[in-house]
Amino acid sequence: MRSAPPLRRLCATLAAALALPAVALAAPFAYVPNEKSGTVSVIDTATDSVVRTLPGGARPRGIATDGQRLYISEAPSDGLVIIDISATEPARRIHLGESPEGVNLSADRRKVAVAVEESNSVAVLDAATGRKLADIRVRGKNPEHAVFSPDGRWLLVSAEEAEQVDLIDLRQHRQVAQIPVGKRPRGIGFTPDGQRAYVACELANTVYAIDMASRRVIAAVPVGSFSNGVAVAPDGRRVYVSNGKDGTVSVIRTADHQVEATIPVGKRPWNMALTPDGRKLYVANGRSNSVTAIDTERLTAIREIPVGELPWGVVIQP
Repeated sequence: MRSAPPLRRLCATLAAALALPAVALAAPFAYVPNEKSGTVSVIDTATDSVVRTLPGGARPRGIATDGQRLYISEAPSDGLVIIDISATEPARRIHLGESPEGVNLSADRRKVAVAVEESNSVAVLDAATGRKLADIRVRGKNPEHAVFSPDGRWLLVSAEEAEQVDLIDLRQHRQVAQIPVGKRPRGIGFTPDGQRAYVACELANTVYAIDMASRRVIAAVPVGSFSNGVAVAPDGRRVYVSNGKDGTVSVIRTADHQVEATIPVGKRPWNMALTPDGRKLYVANGRSNSVTAIDTERLTAIREIPVGELPWGVVIQP
C-alpha cells in the first residue's frame, strides 16, 4: 500500500490533535487544594482560568504532583490521598498519622515527604507504590513543611512550635542537625544548586537565608507581617515570600538579600508556586477564595482567579 501524500498525512495529524480534549493541549497546569470545599481547582496557566475541578478528599492541604498523579494530605483520614489526574478519582489512601500537612516530591519524583503534625514526624514514601520507607521523628512540634534538597540527600523541616528548622539525612533516615531561625518557621525553598535554603518565619516577620554547607544563617531579611509561603525562582536570583497578615508578596534578591518589590495580592496569602520558566507566580489567598497570578518580569499582579473555599496552596506540574 502506498503511503498517503504528505499533505494528507499532515491533515490527519492535525485532525487527531484537534480531537483531543481541550485541557490536554494546555500546559502547564496549576493545582490548588481547597481545604473547606474538599476540591482541587485546576488552572490553565496559559489562560489563567479554572478548567477543571477535581475531588480533593476531606480538608485537602499539602499537595505535590509528578504530572500524572496528585499527592494530597487529607486531615480527617490522617492520610495521604493519591489521585490519578486522568481518572480524577482517588487511586489510594495511605494512613500516616494525625493531621498530615505539607507534601513535597523529590526532584527525581521517586519519593514523597509528608509532615505529620501530631506525631512530630515526617513520613517518607515511595512515590510510585505509596509504600512507606521511613517515619522520622523531628524536634520541632507540629511540623508543617518537609522539603527535599535538589539532590534528594536532605530534608529541611519547619514546625509551628519551633525556633529552628530540623535537618534530616535521608541516607540515615534520621534528624542530624537543627539550624536556629526565628519563631514559627513556615515555608522553605532551596536555590536550584542546593547551596542555600530560605525559610520564612511567621512570628519574626523575617526570611532567613541558610548556607547549607556550614548549616548557618547568613542573612535575615525583614519582610511583611506573618511571612509564610516561599518560592525560589528557577534561576535562583529571587525569592518570593507571602505575607499572610499584610496581603502581599515580598520579592527578595538573592545577590544582596534586599527586598526589591512588594506586591499586593488577596487576603491571607499562603503557599505559592512558580511556573517552570519562572515567568509567573501563583499565590493561594485563603480568605479571598482566590489565586493571584503575578507577572514576575513586571512584578505586578495580573489576575485574581476565583477557586474553592480556603485554598491552602498551589503546585504546578513539572
